[in-house]
Amino acid sequence: MLSLLRLILGALFVGHGTQKLFGWFGGKGLESTGQFFESLGLAPGHRNAVASGAAEAAGGAVLATGLANPLAVAAISGTMFTAIRHVQLEKGVWVSDGGFEYSLVIFAALAAITAEEDGAGWALTALAAGAAGSAIASELGRRESAAEPPGV
Repeated sequence: MLSLLRLILGALFVGHGTQKLFGWFGGKGLESTGQFFESLGLAPGHRNAVASGAAEAAGGAVLATGLANPLAVAAISGTMFTAIRHVQLEKGVWVSDGGFEYSLVIFAALAAITAEEDGAGWALTALAAGAAGSAIASELGRRESAAEPPGV
């Protein structure tokens, strides 16, 4: 059953990433996603949209194969931590209010898959790597936004 969970989550993240990258599956594509990221303080928006979409699509593909779960979990959880930090946290827990409830369910599923297949240490390391990557990307975006002259 873990294989089914890994396959479903992986496929969904491939789809989520390609929504950002190519506008597939009803997504907005890079230009609109980049503008949204800029509005969140994740500058430059285009670069962050590419990074996020690639992390989700590639992470999802790797997760679906089961060949490198910790790497996939680090990539996917990095984008999820960023979503929580910049969009969902201020809205509270419940997804009905735009909160982070669903993101926590995804973290739990990713951790369970990795812990079962690769060990608890790898699961924790992958989630920590995702959190660190999110923090670094957010700080770089903040610095980039602060460095831009007004009106640009």
